[in-house]
Amino acid sequence: MTFATTDICDDNPGLLEDGRLAVLPPVFKHYGLHTKFCGPAVTLKVFEDNVLVRATLETPGNGSVLVVDGGGSIRRALVGGQLAVLAQNNGWAGIIVNGCVRDTDEINTCSVGVRALGAHPQRSARKGEGERNLRVNIAGVPVSPGNWIYADNDGVVVAEQQLI
Repeated sequence: MTFATTDICDDNPGLLEDGRLAVLPPVFKHYGLHTKFCGPAVTLKVFEDNVLVRATLETPGNGSVLVVDGGGSIRRALVGGQLAVLAQNNGWAGIIVNGCVRDTDEINTCSVGVRALGAHPQRSARKGEGERNLRVNIAGVPVSPGNWIYADNDGVVVAEQQLI
């Protein structure tokens, strides 16, 4: 996987101008062994409940990036060490959480890339509420299922189509 988010931005000024390429704000922290990852987005919208997150990560990822709109909540974790292992073992390229993670020492041993707002020790609720495969809003940036996510040490960009 050879790309740099800086090059993607530099090479596509028109896409940035018209909104077909967007950059997530620099509010996400990096976890997991992969600092660089990319793939098509699979989207979830949940709030302090990770039942749907687990169910999704239990399925084959086929190199996709799970984008979880957790409403920006920093009151509970939506992804922990067990879910990062599921992501790694089921072929997910990465996870972006507009919310928190926990078990960061465990996540940091997994061969997957994870971005989240921060860490929180409290686990999520388990009511099974949420929606899948819809347009979500991640820190002010819309992400639709099938959009391409590119993440590296310089940031995360969202493209309407595969660019690399």
